[in-house]
Amino acid sequence: MTETLIDLIRHGEPVGGRRYRGHGVDDLLSEKGWSQMWHAVGEYNQWQHIITSPLQRCQAFACALGERYGIDVSVEPRFKEVGFGEWEGLSHVEVKIGRASEYQAFLNNPVNARPKGAEPLDDFVQRVNSAYEAAIERYSGHHILIVAHAGVMRALVAKTIQAPTSGLYRIKISNGGIARIRHAGSGAVLELLNGKLSA
Repeated sequence: MTETLIDLIRHGEPVGGRRYRGHGVDDLLSEKGWSQMWHAVGEYNQWQHIITSPLQRCQAFACALGERYGIDVSVEPRFKEVGFGEWEGLSHVEVKIGRASEYQAFLNNPVNARPKGAEPLDDFVQRVNSAYEAAIERYSGHHILIVAHAGVMRALVAKTIQAPTSGLYRIKISNGGIARIRHAGSGAVLELLNGKLSA
């Protein structure tokens, strides 16, 4: 099997700080967020293609990075963040305090105790995995970068290490954190998590 190398980077901190955005709140990156992402990649530029979520907190950086190094960028709608329904736009504190019982139920059972109107977690994982498999097939033998969200990266890390969907929120993905997955004859291997490519 041809070796395919996939790097994933989570967007940096958006304007408005830490809150549930899902795919319904499309904030821009803050200055801090831009800095987090540039610091993570440093001068690394070995990718042959960049794929990005359509949301601004990902796409703006992907386009800037592609322009800097002359790398083609494509937008993949299936890599947008998981929908959080009524929680979108609320801070973590607002949910934890104002919706305490919902929040605790979610922590205990994130698959079945979704916020009202939220995207089912199994549906989310299925759409992310379908986009990822399409990318692996299309860019077989290449080194690509996917610019996406914590939820997307959790889903792909879980897929790689064969962790259940119920364990997604036990995987921490930092703003600007990078993961690397190598696909070779022995299968997919997670080589890096919450790392950086800068020296």
